[in-house]
Amino acid sequence: MNWSTANDLKTQLLRLWERGELLRDAVNGNPRFPLRLTLKGPASNDLTERFQAVRAWVAALSAAPHLRLEWQEVRHRVQGSQRLPASAWVDSLEEALAWLGKRRDGQRFQSLIDTTCQSQPALLPWLEKRPLQVLELADDWPLLLSIVGWMKAHPRPGLYLRQVDLPGVHSKFIESHRGVLAELFDLALPADAIDTTKTGVAQFAARYGFLDKPQRLRFRLLDPTLPWADGLTCPDVTLDAASFSRLRLPIRRVFITENEINFLAFPPVEQAVVVFGAGYGWEALAQSRWLHSCTIYYWGDLDTHGFAILDQLRHHFPQAISFLMDRATLEGHSSAWGFETTPVLTELSGLTAAERVLYDDLRFNRICQGLRLEQERIGFLWLNQALSAL
Repeated sequence: MNWSTANDLKTQLLRLWERGELLRDAVNGNPRFPLRLTLKGPASNDLTERFQAVRAWVAALSAAPHLRLEWQEVRHRVQGSQRLPASAWVDSLEEALAWLGKRRDGQRFQSLIDTTCQSQPALLPWLEKRPLQVLELADDWPLLLSIVGWMKAHPRPGLYLRQVDLPGVHSKFIESHRGVLAELFDLALPADAIDTTKTGVAQFAARYGFLDKPQRLRFRLLDPTLPWADGLTCPDVTLDAASFSRLRLPIRRVFITENEINFLAFPPVEQAVVVFGAGYGWEALAQSRWLHSCTIYYWGDLDTHGFAILDQLRHHFPQAISFLMDRATLEGHSSAWGFETTPVLTELSGLTAAERVLYDDLRFNRICQGLRLEQERIGFLWLNQALSAL
């Protein structure tokens, strides 16, 4: 028998709750109620063959709380006139929440709606869109509303998150709620207070005009005669990206390596610096326009990811030259070959012809499966010979 039980009908309501539909009704005025539920009942032959089961089914449905049944008279040739449920209804949101045991949640959500209407009515569409998330944030909702109000009064504040001065609000609170706050700010703030070119949690500060922790660049001066070195032997220096961009030194060559030991052990080179690389992130380095007048050598792993990073670097500095990322270096270190577990397979438009051939050999496993040569496995003598050849 596939007759609908009271539990089946309740499950239909539960699905609406789990999709947020029932709480959404509290925002938009309960348009779905009275709500007709899908009811499957006995057929005519069931009255003949399972009459007692039909009577028990009718009694169980009749006893279900918060459920209104509409009835129909059925005339049966054996059992005579019988009164059976024709449809099942839940008349109101209150009845639905009571049946699911969610009445307290419903009352709490209504309180959140009222609070939002009073202080930030522009956020009501977000409550309608994400009702269950709002309920999860109920304890923090007053603080989130106060942050939205502060931002409306101080658009693009030019401060660090730490400097937002509100009772109960600290920088970690804002940071941990950036995803939610971004959606709320987008609803509440004027268009000119939002930099729509900045997206994602990582660019939250830039999108809404906060100061962000500066990106930092670490480099070593490879020429002890450079003015800033002041007699020091290849000092290890870290600057914020803006300060690095304003350097004025007689530098002709810039080496970039992704490995810290390679960075620290890089030998002296006249009028040169070595930069500790940033993997796939070149935005900080791209601020330094003076680098366009230098020869840039990129030394990455000799694998598909190394070439992909080189390709991205050339989007900012087309003059960049690969260093120790050639076939001779690969074949000269066959005893140090390793395995690349997740190779890059996409086309890379920024490679030279020779680089593209080697990249294709690596990504299509033409030499051996998953071949890679990590940069730190290249011999120091090989490095010095390559530098001498420059």
